[in-house]
Amino acid sequence: MVDITEISAMVAAAGVLVGVVYYVLEIRYQTRAKQMDLIMRIRSMWMDKEMLQSWDTIKKTEFKNYDDYKEKCPVQAEQVATFFDSLGLLLHRGLVDIDLISQLFFLETPWKKMKLYVEGIRERAKEPRVYRNFEYLYNEWKKREQKFQPKA
Repeated sequence: MVDITEISAMVAAAGVLVGVVYYVLEIRYQTRAKQMDLIMRIRSMWMDKEMLQSWDTIKKTEFKNYDDYKEKCPVQAEQVATFFDSLGLLLHRGLVDIDLISQLFFLETPWKKMKLYVEGIRERAKEPRVYRNFEYLYNEWKKREQKFQPKA
């Protein structure tokens, strides 16, 4: 027969189990909420008037080489490249998800418009790691896009 001590031990164990499950679910929720907050802050940084003007300038300008960037829009090029490099760092560290980023940003155009700039800085600084997170971001985005391409 089961006595009161055994019943209270089972109730206590069940209470601990329920507490652990609740705590795990709460941590998951908080992690997702923090990630969404981070993404919304990133999005608002991108939608900043100055950033949009910089991006608009980059989009409308034709570049033949790194010197073109330095001559035509050095501040704007650095601002845009640094933004995407920072986003790539967050992705690399696992703080944001490529699926979420892909829904917010179409990354092919920024990389193609900024590739000569990135390569030029790397060459001039003799440092291949400059803006490596920007390139990582683009490559991860490209892998994701290829995965969802219809097979011919």
